[in-house]
Amino acid sequence: MVPPEAALSPRPALLAPSLDDLGVRLGADGGTLRVWSGNADSMHLVVFDDVDLDWAVETVPMTAVGGGVFEATSPLLRPGARYAVRAGGPHGPGNTFNPETLLLDPYTRGLVSGGYGDWRGVVVDGGFDWGGVAKPRVPMDRTVIYEGHVKGLSKRHPLVPPALHGTYAGLAHPAMIDHFLSLGITSVELLPVHAFATEPRLLQLGLTNYWGYNSLNFFSPHAAYATAASRAEGPEAVLREFKGMVRLLHEAGLEVLLDVVYNHTAEEGLGGPRTSLRGLDNRGYYRQTDEGAYIDETGCGNAVNTSTDAAARLVLDSLRYWADDVQIDGFRFDLAVTLGRDENHSFDPDHPLLRAIRDDEVLAGTKLIAEPWDVGMGGWQTGNFGEGWHEWNDRYRDRVRNFWLSDVDYARRASTAPVGIGGFATRLAGSSNTFSEERGPLASVNFVTAHDGFTLRDLVSYDVKHNLGNGEQNRDGADTNRSYNHGAEGKTDDARILATRRKAMRNLLGTLLLSAGVPMITAGDEMGRTQRGNNNAYCHDSPLTWLSWDLAPWQQELFAHTQRLLALRRENPALRPVRFARLGERIPSASLMDWFDEHGETMSSDRWTDPSHRTLQYLATSTPENEELNRILLVVHGNESPVEVTLPVLAEDVQYVSLWSSADEAPAEDTPRLAPGEVVPFVGTSMRLFRVESVD
Repeated sequence: MVPPEAALSPRPALLAPSLDDLGVRLGADGGTLRVWSGNADSMHLVVFDDVDLDWAVETVPMTAVGGGVFEATSPLLRPGARYAVRAGGPHGPGNTFNPETLLLDPYTRGLVSGGYGDWRGVVVDGGFDWGGVAKPRVPMDRTVIYEGHVKGLSKRHPLVPPALHGTYAGLAHPAMIDHFLSLGITSVELLPVHAFATEPRLLQLGLTNYWGYNSLNFFSPHAAYATAASRAEGPEAVLREFKGMVRLLHEAGLEVLLDVVYNHTAEEGLGGPRTSLRGLDNRGYYRQTDEGAYIDETGCGNAVNTSTDAAARLVLDSLRYWADDVQIDGFRFDLAVTLGRDENHSFDPDHPLLRAIRDDEVLAGTKLIAEPWDVGMGGWQTGNFGEGWHEWNDRYRDRVRNFWLSDVDYARRASTAPVGIGGFATRLAGSSNTFSEERGPLASVNFVTAHDGFTLRDLVSYDVKHNLGNGEQNRDGADTNRSYNHGAEGKTDDARILATRRKAMRNLLGTLLLSAGVPMITAGDEMGRTQRGNNNAYCHDSPLTWLSWDLAPWQQELFAHTQRLLALRRENPALRPVRFARLGERIPSASLMDWFDEHGETMSSDRWTDPSHRTLQYLATSTPENEELNRILLVVHGNESPVEVTLPVLAEDVQYVSLWSSADEAPAEDTPRLAPGEVVPFVGTSMRLFRVESVD
């Protein structure tokens, strides 16, 4: 549904009719190609032979039809046709026109390659029978995101046929769907699947761009992730396999989210490849100074200039295509701040593109998740995106890591932790100090790990990064990880250290999955995956980054803990409030919070900040709107000395039903019931969850 204020807002210029129907549109007389360039003075459509990509069978002059758009129609532009564009224009700062260069139509739905840097667009019909399968439309309060890599997820799965390993079809194999459903996640978020290219620097090192944050085209699925049979058949079959994957996941009730990279392209800095936007209109598509130097706010050589209407429309049209034609359920926007920078290169949360994405009717109901930073000036914007947007919460990540890891390391050295429990409690309860009341706790996408950084297991096993295999002398990757190896760097046979690490992983997962907000799990963390200390494994397409399904007993137990935690999240709405509570008011779908210390007394102001008291009892009571009344008690003990906790005595007669404890190596089968005022022993650095039930 379009927000009411959108009807009152002026129509953004990026929605001008002159920018409609860009790319190829098929008709009775073949196809019509429309391409935008604000600075070109000539453009030609070139159609190639179906087999020989060097044989141009037709060259058609394109006509300027207004608004910077060039247009041409050819009977040869039919499904399967290979084509490219040539553009000529003025020379001078910021322009890089060369009428001999073959360029990709930015809107092409398919790609074929004649060799490195040699690309042709392919006309794709895109027809597909969805069989009546609809999008799952999982509500945000019930959403659990599982971030993974198309290839890495199924590449080594023993029950996936070898021909499907690492493919779109493999991801939708029943064995993978069973894993997702048995774990309890709702939404699979895929690392970039837009067609991408590996940077020349990595090729020279014998490495590859595994993650895919180097977009070549915003409309074509990456062909290398399709099966060999689909690749041999061509782009139409690749797209059909992709849609088949989406349909099968939707049939299972699972959403498909895409990590999308619109902030920069594979054309890199000036002097890099000229495959599309740079040759069509370098000045119009990329942020530059008046002298033509790139303003690189992404750290990747270029930044797409979304203050240009055509560049912004390119992003919007791509999103519409994936959400409508391909039935994608949501998007995570890499370096989203870059997309919201204005003509002065400053971030504007009300940027026309960000507003258009939020208000677009085609995208209504689509999950919109911003990575709320880039590397430019004023690039850290966590909490500053508008209503309708959700954000990766790096402040949550840092506080949770500090509490369970670096604070514990500090306490071992200094005999006391550096801070109390107050900041951790704020993150546990939804980060109300970061997100406005209007946006609520669901604006926060909580995470402890992501593709970028240590895995969960490595986070508790390494103090420093080990990235020598990346070919950059260990200079790449974050230096500040807030990790803790618990007494030995990396692999160890010390049983005490290993047990402490396992408990630390359970504490981190427990915090993530019991916090208010939208949790995101990194694929493999539920099974204790390691990358041997590499915290920037973007360039490794190997067993280092593929999921291993050969699990030791402790890994199976960690998986069982994750299952239990996700089940408890589903069953207890007090853990997943939609709105922030307000003292003295009844706010539907909020959770009223009471806070007690280890003695069962209301937390005093001193206890919040006292680093020697890091034990907290968090009582959350739901405010029913769509579900039954629910109350939970979460007890958090944040130092390594054992403690005795007195369960709080409430005004009414209740009992505490034990549901989960991070102290257990495997989830307990029994659910003992404890009385208010009962004293419960806690081992160091542990958590325990109870459901609060009335006693009849």
